[in-house]
Amino acid sequence: MTAFTAKDYSELIGMPGFSEALLNNHFTLYQGYVKNSNALDEQLMQLRKDGKGSDPTFAELKRRFGWEFNGMKLHELYFENLGGNQPINQDGRLAARLHQDFGSYDEWVQDFKSVGAMRGIGWAILYQDAHSGKLMNCWINEHDVGHPACCVPILVMDVFEHAFMTDYGLKRADYINSFFQNIEWTKAEERMQM
Repeated sequence: MTAFTAKDYSELIGMPGFSEALLNNHFTLYQGYVKNSNALDEQLMQLRKDGKGSDPTFAELKRRFGWEFNGMKLHELYFENLGGNQPINQDGRLAARLHQDFGSYDEWVQDFKSVGAMRGIGWAILYQDAHSGKLMNCWINEHDVGHPACCVPILVMDVFEHAFMTDYGLKRADYINSFFQNIEWTKAEERMQM
């Protein structure tokens, strides 16, 4: 069995609008998702080896694995699309598709920020439908629930409180503005499927 390994995102320290304390706390939370994904993977493998695949414990651990694994992966996508300091390439594929699907880049920004500002905890994610290529902004309430089928995350913004309260308190809109000032657009564009 190959264990999941926590990635090092310390290069983000010093990013404008994100304190070192906030980032270090966020990295620690992410490392917990990696640790728990590995622990659940081991426990599930042992239950399978013991012939307990129909046991209620197996079922509950299997459900929990989705939460931990997606928590790990969504944080990796989030950290990887941060650290940029350049605007979106207006001549690139992503900008062209945003214009096609939202009318303009500015209209997409307004929609994405509105999704991120919704009350509740979760994620604001720009997805691309792998079949049609259409881009859409979605609210994901829980790590493991509500992801649109056959869609690829292009841009991921964490809007759980841990992502902003240390620096911004309840001023989520200020956090969202800082997020936008630090998007690594080349990473987002690389994720596009078509």
